[in-house]
Amino acid sequence: MKQVWRKYRENYAAIIKLGIPILIGQLGMIVVAFADNIMVGRYSTEALASASFVNNVFNVATFACIGFTYGLTPLIGALFSQKRFDTIGAMIRNGVLVNIIFALLVSAIMGVIWLNLDRLGQPVELMPLIRPYYLIVLCGMVPVALFNVFAQWLFAINRTALPMWIILASNLCNIIGNYMLIYGHWGSPELGLIGAGYSTLFARVLCPVAVIVIFFCAKRFRLYRDGFISSSLSSLTIGQINRTSWPVALQMTFESGSFTIAAVMAGWLGAISLAAFQIIVITGTLGFCIYYSMGSAVSVLVSNAAGLGDRTGMRRTAFAGYHIMLALATVSSLIFIFFEEAMIHAFTEDPEVIAATMVLIVPLVLYQLGDATQINFANALRGTSHVMPMIWIAFVCYIIGGIPATYLLAFTAGLGTYGIILSFSVSLFMAAALFLYFFMKSTREKAA
Repeated sequence: MKQVWRKYRENYAAIIKLGIPILIGQLGMIVVAFADNIMVGRYSTEALASASFVNNVFNVATFACIGFTYGLTPLIGALFSQKRFDTIGAMIRNGVLVNIIFALLVSAIMGVIWLNLDRLGQPVELMPLIRPYYLIVLCGMVPVALFNVFAQWLFAINRTALPMWIILASNLCNIIGNYMLIYGHWGSPELGLIGAGYSTLFARVLCPVAVIVIFFCAKRFRLYRDGFISSSLSSLTIGQINRTSWPVALQMTFESGSFTIAAVMAGWLGAISLAAFQIIVITGTLGFCIYYSMGSAVSVLVSNAAGLGDRTGMRRTAFAGYHIMLALATVSSLIFIFFEEAMIHAFTEDPEVIAATMVLIVPLVLYQLGDATQINFANALRGTSHVMPMIWIAFVCYIIGGIPATYLLAFTAGLGTYGIILSFSVSLFMAAALFLYFFMKSTREKAA
Protein backbone atom coordinates (compact mmCIF):
# COMPACT_ATOMS: atom_id res chain seq x y z
CA MET A 1 0.00 0.00 0.00
CA LYS A 2 2.84 2.38 0.86
CA GLN A 3 4.54 1.58 -2.44
CA VAL A 4 1.34 2.40 -4.34
CA TRP A 5 1.05 5.68 -2.45
CA ARG A 6 4.65 6.67 -3.18
CA LYS A 7 4.28 5.74 -6.84
CA TYR A 8 1.03 7.61 -7.47
CA ARG A 9 0.81 10.36 -4.84
CA GLU A 10 1.83 13.14 -7.23
CA ASN A 11 -0.78 11.91 -9.72
CA TYR A 12 -3.41 11.71 -6.99
CA ALA A 13 -2.68 15.29 -6.00
CA ALA A 14 -2.82 16.57 -9.60
CA ILE A 15 -6.10 14.79 -10.34
CA ILE A 16 -7.75 15.91 -7.11
CA LYS A 17 -6.57 19.50 -7.52
CA LEU A 18 -7.96 19.64 -11.04
CA GLY A 19 -11.03 17.54 -10.33
CA ILE A 20 -12.31 19.12 -7.12
CA PRO A 21 -13.66 22.31 -8.80
CA ILE A 22 -15.28 20.15 -11.50
CA LEU A 23 -16.71 17.94 -8.74
CA ILE A 24 -18.15 20.94 -6.89
CA GLY A 25 -19.75 22.14 -10.11
CA GLN A 26 -21.16 18.65 -10.73
CA LEU A 27 -22.46 18.44 -7.16
CA GLY A 28 -24.15 21.78 -7.75
CA MET A 29 -25.85 20.27 -10.78
CA ILE A 30 -26.90 17.27 -8.69
CA VAL A 31 -28.39 19.60 -6.07
CA VAL A 32 -30.40 21.32 -8.81
CA ALA A 33 -31.53 17.96 -10.24
CA PHE A 34 -32.61 16.88 -6.76
CA ALA A 35 -34.32 20.23 -6.13
CA ASP A 36 -36.09 20.11 -9.51
CA ASN A 37 -37.41 16.63 -8.91
CA ILE A 38 -38.27 17.20 -5.25
CA MET A 39 -40.23 20.36 -6.08
CA VAL A 40 -41.88 18.82 -9.12
CA GLY A 41 -42.56 15.53 -7.31
CA ARG A 42 -44.21 17.28 -4.41
CA TYR A 43 -46.30 19.30 -6.86
CA SER A 44 -47.79 16.10 -8.34
CA THR A 45 -46.89 12.53 -9.29
CA GLU A 46 -48.03 13.32 -12.85
CA ALA A 47 -45.56 16.20 -13.08
CA LEU A 48 -42.74 13.98 -11.77
CA ALA A 49 -43.54 11.22 -14.27
CA SER A 50 -43.72 13.74 -17.15
CA ALA A 51 -40.41 15.30 -16.15
CA SER A 52 -38.90 11.81 -15.97
CA PHE A 53 -39.87 11.00 -19.53
CA VAL A 54 -38.79 14.32 -21.07
CA ASN A 55 -35.54 14.61 -19.13
CA ASN A 56 -34.54 11.05 -19.99
CA VAL A 57 -35.35 11.58 -23.67
CA PHE A 58 -33.27 14.76 -23.63
CA ASN A 59 -30.40 13.04 -21.88
CA VAL A 60 -29.49 11.65 -25.30
CA ALA A 61 -29.49 15.10 -26.91
CA THR A 62 -27.74 16.79 -24.00
CA PHE A 63 -25.01 14.19 -23.68
CA ALA A 64 -24.52 14.19 -27.44
CA CYS A 65 -23.95 17.97 -27.40
CA ILE A 66 -21.72 17.83 -24.33
CA GLY A 67 -19.83 14.83 -25.72
CA PHE A 68 -19.17 16.69 -28.96
CA THR A 69 -17.51 19.51 -27.00
CA TYR A 70 -15.31 16.91 -25.25
CA GLY A 71 -13.46 16.46 -28.53
CA LEU A 72 -11.80 19.82 -27.84
CA THR A 73 -10.23 18.71 -24.55
CA PRO A 74 -7.41 16.49 -25.90
CA LEU A 75 -6.64 18.98 -28.69
CA ILE A 76 -6.44 22.01 -26.40
CA GLY A 77 -4.75 20.03 -23.62
CA ALA A 78 -1.93 18.98 -25.96
CA LEU A 79 -1.53 22.55 -27.26
CA PHE A 80 -1.46 23.87 -23.69
CA SER A 81 1.42 21.59 -22.71
CA GLN A 82 3.24 22.95 -25.79
CA LYS A 83 2.38 26.59 -24.81
CA ARG A 84 0.71 27.32 -28.17
CA PHE A 85 -1.80 29.80 -26.77
CA ASP A 86 -2.68 31.57 -30.01
CA THR A 87 -3.49 28.23 -31.64
CA ILE A 88 -5.78 27.45 -28.72
CA GLY A 89 -7.68 30.68 -29.46
CA ALA A 90 -8.12 29.60 -33.07
CA MET A 91 -9.27 26.17 -31.89
CA ILE A 92 -11.95 27.81 -29.70
CA ARG A 93 -13.21 29.95 -32.61
CA ASN A 94 -13.56 26.97 -34.91
CA GLY A 95 -14.98 24.89 -32.07
CA VAL A 96 -17.75 27.41 -31.41
CA LEU A 97 -18.94 27.20 -35.02
CA VAL A 98 -18.76 23.42 -35.27
CA ASN A 99 -20.54 22.89 -31.95
CA ILE A 100 -23.35 25.34 -32.70
CA ILE A 101 -24.00 23.56 -36.00
CA PHE A 102 -23.98 20.20 -34.20
CA ALA A 103 -26.40 21.48 -31.51
CA LEU A 104 -28.79 22.79 -34.19
CA LEU A 105 -28.68 19.40 -35.91
CA VAL A 106 -29.49 17.64 -32.64
CA SER A 107 -32.29 20.16 -31.97
CA ALA A 108 -33.82 19.42 -35.37
CA ILE A 109 -33.82 15.69 -34.62
CA MET A 110 -35.45 16.31 -31.23
CA GLY A 111 -38.06 18.45 -32.98
CA VAL A 112 -38.99 15.48 -35.18
CA ILE A 113 -39.35 13.34 -32.05
CA TRP A 114 -41.68 15.96 -30.55
CA LEU A 115 -43.95 15.58 -33.57
CA ASN A 116 -44.16 11.84 -32.84
CA LEU A 117 -44.43 11.79 -29.04
CA ASP A 118 -47.79 10.05 -29.16
CA ARG A 119 -46.12 7.04 -30.82
CA LEU A 120 -43.83 6.32 -27.85
CA GLY A 121 -46.42 4.55 -25.72
CA GLN A 122 -46.45 6.92 -22.75
CA PRO A 123 -49.52 7.36 -20.50
CA VAL A 124 -52.08 9.48 -22.39
CA GLU A 125 -52.93 11.55 -19.32
CA LEU A 126 -49.34 12.85 -19.17
CA MET A 127 -49.20 14.25 -22.72
CA PRO A 128 -50.63 17.72 -21.88
CA LEU A 129 -47.66 18.18 -19.52
CA ILE A 130 -45.04 16.40 -21.64
CA ARG A 131 -45.54 18.39 -24.86
CA PRO A 132 -44.99 22.00 -23.62
CA TYR A 133 -42.22 21.00 -21.20
CA TYR A 134 -40.42 19.22 -24.04
CA LEU A 135 -40.38 22.40 -26.18
CA ILE A 136 -38.93 24.49 -23.36
CA VAL A 137 -36.13 21.99 -22.77
CA LEU A 138 -35.48 21.91 -26.53
CA CYS A 139 -34.65 25.65 -26.49
CA GLY A 140 -31.71 24.97 -24.16
CA MET A 141 -29.65 22.79 -26.51
CA VAL A 142 -27.56 25.53 -28.17
CA PRO A 143 -26.76 27.32 -24.86
CA VAL A 144 -25.60 23.99 -23.37
CA ALA A 145 -23.26 23.37 -26.30
CA LEU A 146 -21.89 26.93 -26.34
CA PHE A 147 -21.09 26.96 -22.62
CA ASN A 148 -19.38 23.60 -22.77
CA VAL A 149 -17.06 24.71 -25.60
CA PHE A 150 -15.61 27.34 -23.27
CA ALA A 151 -15.80 24.99 -20.27
CA GLN A 152 -13.66 22.38 -22.07
CA TRP A 153 -11.13 25.08 -22.95
CA LEU A 154 -10.92 26.10 -19.30
CA PHE A 155 -10.61 22.48 -18.16
CA ALA A 156 -7.85 21.81 -20.69
CA ILE A 157 -5.80 24.82 -19.51
CA ASN A 158 -6.24 23.71 -15.85
CA ARG A 159 -8.64 26.56 -14.97
CA THR A 160 -11.43 24.41 -13.59
CA ALA A 161 -12.57 26.82 -10.86
CA LEU A 162 -14.15 29.36 -13.22
CA PRO A 163 -16.72 26.98 -14.78
CA MET A 164 -17.48 25.79 -11.25
CA TRP A 165 -18.47 29.26 -10.07
CA ILE A 166 -20.54 29.92 -13.18
CA ILE A 167 -22.40 26.62 -12.78
CA LEU A 168 -23.01 27.23 -9.07
CA ALA A 169 -24.39 30.72 -9.74
CA SER A 170 -26.69 29.47 -12.47
CA ASN A 171 -27.83 26.60 -10.25
CA LEU A 172 -28.78 29.03 -7.50
CA CYS A 173 -30.81 31.01 -10.02
CA ASN A 174 -32.46 27.78 -11.14
CA ILE A 175 -33.51 26.78 -7.63
CA ILE A 176 -34.89 30.25 -6.89
CA GLY A 177 -36.73 30.22 -10.21
CA ASN A 178 -38.22 26.82 -9.40
CA TYR A 179 -39.49 28.07 -6.05
CA MET A 180 -41.12 31.05 -7.71
CA LEU A 181 -42.57 29.48 -10.85
CA ILE A 182 -43.56 25.96 -9.80
CA TYR A 183 -45.61 27.02 -6.78
CA GLY A 184 -46.39 30.66 -7.65
CA HIS A 185 -44.45 32.33 -4.82
CA TRP A 186 -43.47 36.03 -4.61
CA GLY A 187 -46.27 37.11 -6.92
CA SER A 188 -45.28 34.76 -9.74
CA PRO A 189 -47.82 32.60 -11.59
CA GLU A 190 -48.18 28.98 -10.45
CA LEU A 191 -46.90 27.08 -13.52
CA GLY A 192 -46.01 23.68 -12.07
CA LEU A 193 -43.77 21.62 -14.35
CA ILE A 194 -43.74 24.36 -17.01
CA GLY A 195 -42.32 26.77 -14.43
CA ALA A 196 -39.47 24.33 -13.74
CA GLY A 197 -38.77 24.29 -17.47
CA TYR A 198 -38.59 28.08 -17.74
CA SER A 199 -36.31 28.28 -14.72
CA THR A 200 -33.91 25.68 -16.16
CA LEU A 201 -33.86 27.44 -19.55
CA PHE A 202 -32.91 30.76 -17.93
CA ALA A 203 -30.05 29.08 -16.03
CA ARG A 204 -28.78 27.42 -19.20
CA VAL A 205 -28.71 30.73 -21.07
CA LEU A 206 -26.96 32.47 -18.18
CA CYS A 207 -23.95 30.10 -18.30
CA PRO A 208 -22.68 30.86 -21.86
CA VAL A 209 -23.38 34.59 -21.45
CA ALA A 210 -21.23 34.69 -18.31
CA VAL A 211 -18.29 32.69 -19.69
CA ILE A 212 -18.21 34.62 -22.99
CA VAL A 213 -18.17 37.97 -21.19
CA ILE A 214 -15.28 36.76 -19.02
CA PHE A 215 -13.40 35.40 -22.05
CA PHE A 216 -13.53 38.73 -23.87
CA CYS A 217 -12.98 40.98 -20.83
CA ALA A 218 -10.52 39.23 -18.48
CA LYS A 219 -6.88 40.26 -18.89
CA ARG A 220 -5.53 36.84 -17.95
CA PHE A 221 -7.08 35.36 -21.09
CA ARG A 222 -5.62 37.96 -23.49
CA LEU A 223 -3.38 35.49 -25.34
CA TYR A 224 -6.28 33.15 -26.04
CA ARG A 225 -8.55 36.06 -26.97
CA ASP A 226 -5.97 37.47 -29.39
CA GLY A 227 -5.70 34.07 -31.08
CA PHE A 228 -9.48 33.85 -31.27
CA ILE A 229 -9.87 37.31 -32.85
CA SER A 230 -6.94 37.13 -35.27
CA SER A 231 -7.71 33.62 -36.54
CA SER A 232 -10.07 32.60 -39.30
CA LEU A 233 -12.13 29.50 -39.86
CA SER A 234 -9.89 26.68 -41.03
CA SER A 235 -10.96 23.48 -42.75
CA LEU A 236 -7.89 21.77 -41.24
CA THR A 237 -8.84 22.80 -37.68
CA ILE A 238 -12.50 21.95 -38.24
CA GLY A 239 -11.39 18.54 -39.51
CA GLN A 240 -9.32 17.97 -36.35
CA ILE A 241 -12.26 18.90 -34.15
CA ASN A 242 -14.63 16.64 -36.05
CA ARG A 243 -12.26 13.68 -35.85
CA THR A 244 -12.05 13.87 -32.05
CA SER A 245 -15.60 15.12 -31.38
CA TRP A 246 -17.84 12.78 -33.36
CA PRO A 247 -16.59 9.55 -31.74
CA VAL A 248 -17.07 10.94 -28.23
CA ALA A 249 -20.49 12.39 -29.12
CA LEU A 250 -21.62 9.08 -30.59
CA GLN A 251 -20.26 7.16 -27.61
CA MET A 252 -22.22 9.34 -25.20
CA THR A 253 -25.28 9.23 -27.47
CA PHE A 254 -25.31 5.44 -27.46
CA GLU A 255 -24.76 5.32 -23.70
CA SER A 256 -27.42 7.88 -22.80
CA GLY A 257 -29.68 6.49 -25.54
CA SER A 258 -29.79 3.10 -23.84
CA PHE A 259 -30.86 4.84 -20.61
CA THR A 260 -33.51 6.81 -22.49
CA ILE A 261 -34.95 3.68 -24.05
CA ALA A 262 -34.96 2.20 -20.56
CA ALA A 263 -37.06 5.20 -19.44
CA VAL A 264 -39.47 4.60 -22.32
CA MET A 265 -39.79 0.95 -21.22
CA ALA A 266 -40.40 2.12 -17.64
CA GLY A 267 -43.23 4.24 -19.03
CA TRP A 268 -44.79 1.11 -20.56
CA LEU A 269 -45.16 -0.16 -17.01
CA GLY A 270 -47.18 2.91 -15.96
CA ALA A 271 -46.78 6.29 -14.25
CA ILE A 272 -45.74 4.76 -10.89
CA SER A 273 -42.93 2.81 -12.52
CA LEU A 274 -41.82 5.87 -14.46
CA ALA A 275 -41.75 8.03 -11.32
CA ALA A 276 -39.76 5.36 -9.42
CA PHE A 277 -37.36 5.03 -12.34
CA GLN A 278 -36.81 8.81 -12.33
CA ILE A 279 -36.01 8.89 -8.62
CA ILE A 280 -33.46 6.09 -9.00
CA VAL A 281 -31.88 7.68 -12.08
CA ILE A 282 -31.57 11.05 -10.37
CA THR A 283 -30.08 9.33 -7.31
CA GLY A 284 -27.68 7.41 -9.56
CA THR A 285 -26.66 10.69 -11.10
CA LEU A 286 -24.94 11.43 -7.80
CA GLY A 287 -22.44 8.67 -8.54
CA PHE A 288 -22.19 9.40 -12.27
CA CYS A 289 -21.42 13.11 -11.83
CA ILE A 290 -18.87 12.47 -9.09
CA TYR A 291 -17.10 9.88 -11.25
CA TYR A 292 -17.22 12.09 -14.33
CA SER A 293 -15.69 15.06 -12.54
CA MET A 294 -12.58 13.02 -11.75
CA GLY A 295 -12.77 11.41 -15.19
CA SER A 296 -12.61 14.86 -16.78
CA ALA A 297 -9.50 15.63 -14.75
CA VAL A 298 -7.96 12.33 -15.89
CA SER A 299 -8.71 13.20 -19.53
CA VAL A 300 -7.07 16.62 -19.23
CA LEU A 301 -3.92 15.31 -17.56
CA VAL A 302 -3.63 12.40 -20.01
CA SER A 303 -3.93 14.89 -22.88
CA ASN A 304 -1.21 17.07 -21.32
CA ALA A 305 1.08 14.02 -21.12
CA ALA A 306 0.12 13.02 -24.67
CA GLY A 307 1.21 16.45 -25.93
CA LEU A 308 4.68 15.67 -24.55
CA GLY A 309 4.69 12.06 -25.80
CA ASP A 310 4.87 10.77 -22.22
CA ARG A 311 3.40 7.24 -22.37
CA THR A 312 4.31 6.45 -18.77
CA GLY A 313 2.67 9.63 -17.56
CA MET A 314 -0.51 8.82 -19.49
CA ARG A 315 -0.82 5.38 -17.90
CA ARG A 316 0.14 6.53 -14.42
CA THR A 317 -2.50 9.28 -14.55
CA ALA A 318 -5.18 6.82 -15.72
CA PHE A 319 -4.51 4.29 -12.98
CA ALA A 320 -4.18 6.93 -10.27
CA GLY A 321 -7.57 8.18 -11.43
CA TYR A 322 -8.96 4.66 -11.22
CA HIS A 323 -7.82 4.30 -7.60
CA ILE A 324 -9.70 7.50 -6.81
CA MET A 325 -12.73 6.21 -8.73
CA LEU A 326 -12.82 3.00 -6.69
CA ALA A 327 -12.87 5.00 -3.48
CA LEU A 328 -15.64 7.25 -4.81
CA ALA A 329 -17.71 4.26 -5.98
CA THR A 330 -17.46 2.79 -2.49
CA VAL A 331 -18.61 6.04 -0.88
CA SER A 332 -21.47 6.44 -3.36
CA SER A 333 -22.66 2.88 -2.74
CA LEU A 334 -22.65 3.40 1.02
CA ILE A 335 -24.66 6.60 0.61
CA PHE A 336 -27.23 4.79 -1.52
CA ILE A 337 -27.50 1.93 0.97
CA PHE A 338 -27.85 3.99 4.15
CA PHE A 339 -29.59 7.17 2.93
CA GLU A 340 -31.69 6.09 -0.06
CA GLU A 341 -34.91 5.81 1.96
CA ALA A 342 -34.56 9.40 3.17
CA MET A 343 -33.82 10.53 -0.40
CA ILE A 344 -36.93 8.79 -1.73
CA HIS A 345 -39.15 10.44 0.88
CA ALA A 346 -37.71 13.81 -0.13
CA PHE A 347 -38.96 13.28 -3.70
CA THR A 348 -42.49 12.08 -3.03
CA GLU A 349 -45.06 11.22 -0.37
CA ASP A 350 -46.92 8.82 -2.67
CA PRO A 351 -46.73 5.41 -0.87
CA GLU A 352 -46.92 3.47 -4.15
CA VAL A 353 -43.95 5.36 -5.63
CA ILE A 354 -41.96 4.97 -2.39
CA ALA A 355 -42.56 1.20 -2.31
CA ALA A 356 -41.69 0.83 -6.01
CA THR A 357 -38.46 2.80 -5.58
CA MET A 358 -37.18 1.10 -2.44
CA VAL A 359 -36.70 -2.27 -4.18
CA LEU A 360 -34.46 -0.65 -6.80
CA ILE A 361 -31.61 0.18 -4.41
CA VAL A 362 -29.83 -3.17 -4.85
CA PRO A 363 -29.44 -2.98 -8.66
CA LEU A 364 -28.50 0.70 -8.30
CA VAL A 365 -25.57 -0.24 -6.05
CA LEU A 366 -24.58 -3.17 -8.28
CA TYR A 367 -23.73 -1.04 -11.31
CA GLN A 368 -21.62 1.58 -9.51
CA LEU A 369 -18.29 -0.23 -10.00
CA GLY A 370 -18.95 -0.74 -13.71
CA ASP A 371 -19.97 2.89 -14.12
CA ALA A 372 -16.86 4.21 -12.32
CA THR A 373 -14.54 1.94 -14.32
CA GLN A 374 -15.96 2.74 -17.75
CA ILE A 375 -15.98 6.48 -17.01
CA ASN A 376 -12.34 6.45 -15.91
CA PHE A 377 -10.95 4.59 -18.89
CA ALA A 378 -13.28 6.19 -21.45
CA ASN A 379 -11.95 9.57 -20.33
CA ALA A 380 -8.37 8.31 -20.29
CA LEU A 381 -8.83 7.03 -23.84
CA ARG A 382 -10.35 10.38 -24.84
CA GLY A 383 -7.26 12.12 -23.51
CA THR A 384 -5.04 10.14 -25.88
CA SER A 385 -7.02 11.43 -28.92
CA HIS A 386 -7.32 7.79 -30.10
CA VAL A 387 -11.10 8.00 -29.88
CA MET A 388 -12.38 6.02 -32.87
CA PRO A 389 -12.83 2.75 -30.88
CA MET A 390 -15.22 4.60 -28.57
CA ILE A 391 -17.93 4.51 -31.26
CA TRP A 392 -18.17 0.77 -31.69
CA ILE A 393 -17.51 0.03 -28.02
CA ALA A 394 -20.51 2.12 -27.06
CA PHE A 395 -22.64 0.73 -29.87
CA VAL A 396 -21.89 -2.88 -28.99
CA CYS A 397 -22.19 -2.45 -25.22
CA TYR A 398 -25.13 -0.07 -24.91
CA ILE A 399 -27.19 -0.74 -28.04
CA ILE A 400 -26.44 -4.34 -29.08
CA GLY A 401 -25.98 -5.61 -25.51
CA GLY A 402 -27.71 -3.14 -23.21
CA ILE A 403 -31.12 -2.57 -24.83
CA PRO A 404 -31.96 -6.27 -25.35
CA ALA A 405 -30.80 -6.98 -21.79
CA THR A 406 -33.17 -4.27 -20.53
CA TYR A 407 -36.15 -5.75 -22.38
CA LEU A 408 -35.34 -9.33 -21.48
CA LEU A 409 -34.87 -8.65 -17.78
CA ALA A 410 -37.84 -6.28 -17.50
CA PHE A 411 -40.44 -8.13 -19.58
CA THR A 412 -39.29 -11.63 -20.60
CA ALA A 413 -37.95 -12.39 -17.11
CA GLY A 414 -40.83 -10.45 -15.56
CA LEU A 415 -38.64 -8.32 -13.28
CA GLY A 416 -40.23 -5.03 -14.31
CA THR A 417 -38.45 -1.84 -13.24
CA TYR A 418 -36.03 -3.91 -11.13
CA GLY A 419 -34.89 -5.65 -14.31
CA ILE A 420 -34.48 -2.34 -16.12
CA ILE A 421 -32.07 -1.01 -13.47
CA LEU A 422 -30.33 -4.40 -13.20
CA SER A 423 -29.63 -4.38 -16.95
CA PHE A 424 -27.40 -1.31 -16.58
CA SER A 425 -24.73 -3.54 -15.03
CA VAL A 426 -24.58 -5.63 -18.22
CA SER A 427 -23.68 -2.75 -20.54
CA LEU A 428 -21.50 -0.83 -18.08
CA PHE A 429 -19.21 -3.75 -17.19
CA MET A 430 -18.83 -4.69 -20.87
CA ALA A 431 -17.87 -1.11 -21.71
CA ALA A 432 -15.47 -0.90 -18.76
CA ALA A 433 -13.47 -3.91 -19.97
CA LEU A 434 -13.24 -2.66 -23.56
CA PHE A 435 -12.30 0.93 -22.69
CA LEU A 436 -9.52 -0.40 -20.45
CA TYR A 437 -8.23 -2.66 -23.23
CA PHE A 438 -8.12 0.06 -25.85
CA PHE A 439 -6.55 2.59 -23.50
CA MET A 440 -3.72 0.15 -22.81
CA LYS A 441 -3.39 -0.53 -26.54
CA SER A 442 -3.28 3.16 -27.46
CA THR A 443 -0.57 3.93 -24.88
CA ARG A 444 1.90 1.32 -26.00
CA GLU A 445 5.27 2.66 -27.03
CA LYS A 446 4.51 2.76 -30.77
CA ALA A 447 1.10 4.38 -30.29
CA ALA A 448 2.58 7.03 -27.99
